[in-house]
Amino acid sequence: MDSALVIGGTRFIGRQLVSDLLDHGYDVTLLNRGTHENPFADEDRVDHIEGDRTNDSALEAAAMTADPDAVFDCVAYQPRDVQAATRIFADCGAYVYISSGAAYGREDIPKREGETPLESCTPEEATDDTMETYGKRKAEGDRAIAAAAERGVNAMSVRPCVVYGPHDYTARLDFWIDRVNRFDRILIPGDGTNVWHRAYVDDVASALRLVAERGAAGEAYNVGDRRLVTIEEMIDLIADALETTVDVVHAGPRELAAAEIELADYPLYREYPHILSTAKLAELGWESTPLETAMDQSVEDHLASDRTGRENGPGRDAEARVLEILDTV
Repeated sequence: MDSALVIGGTRFIGRQLVSDLLDHGYDVTLLNRGTHENPFADEDRVDHIEGDRTNDSALEAAAMTADPDAVFDCVAYQPRDVQAATRIFADCGAYVYISSGAAYGREDIPKREGETPLESCTPEEATDDTMETYGKRKAEGDRAIAAAAERGVNAMSVRPCVVYGPHDYTARLDFWIDRVNRFDRILIPGDGTNVWHRAYVDDVASALRLVAERGAAGEAYNVGDRRLVTIEEMIDLIADALETTVDVVHAGPRELAAAEIELADYPLYREYPHILSTAKLAELGWESTPLETAMDQSVEDHLASDRTGRENGPGRDAEARVLEILDTV
C-alpha cells in the first residue's frame, strides 16, 4: 500500500495518523468539510478534497479522485456512515474504522475482542447524536464492519480507549498537567487507584496503519498503553515531565461534597476500572510508546499551547475548601 484516503485528518487522531502515514511512505488525500485549519496545507504529498462525509456523493467522488489503497475513517459517528463507506470503498485494499472501547457492553477486566459483548443499539439510538448513545453507535458501526467483511470487503475496526497526547482538543489530560504545573498540592478523587485505560495518540495512529496493512477482514483491534497506570501514577508521570514534585491529597465523596464536588467531576476518573486487552494488536507487530516519552511529549505540547483544561473539572477555589477541611481532620 502506498496511497491513503483519510476521512477527517486535520485534528488530533486524524492529524497524527496523516503524519504517521507520511513517515511510512504513503501519499495521502484528506476528505473533510474544511472547517478546521489544515496542518498539511504546505505538504506536497497531501491532497485535500472538500466534502461532507455524510453525503454519499462526496464519498463516491473521493473514491474516484483519490483511488486509495487504504481508507481510514476518523469521523464515522453513526452506523449509516460505516455502512455507506464500506459499500463505496468496497474495492479498496483496506477500510479501517475508528470505533471505541466504549462499544463494549460489559465491564470485563480486561475487555477482549470477540469475547466481551458489545453494546446493543436500537434504530432510534443509531441516528442519535448525543454522548449517551456514543458507545452504542460505535458498536453498531463495528457490526457494520463485520457485515461488510462477510460481503468480501477488507474492512476492520480499531477500538481505542481514552486517547491523549499532542493536539488533544478535549483537554482532559491538560486539566491535570495544568494542576501539577501551577500547584504544589494536587487533590485527587478517591484513593488514587482508579484505572481508566488510556492510549497515546501516536500509538493509535500506528495501530490504524498496521491494521490496514496486516489486519484480518471483519476483525476489531483494541489499542491502549501497554502499561496501565492509576490516576495517582499519572500525576507522578506529569510531575516528572515537568521536573517538579507535588503533594498528593486524596479526597473521598464526603470531603468533596462539602464543596459540592463529585468524584465524577474530575476528568479521567472512572469508578470502575476500564481496561482493554491489547494482545491481539501486539500480535500484528504493534508496540506502544514508553509512558515517560508519551508524557514528556504531551507536557511539551501542553506548555506550547493555549489549552488549560480547567473547564473540564472543579475550580481551584472549590478544591481549596476541601483542602482546608482535610487539613483540620
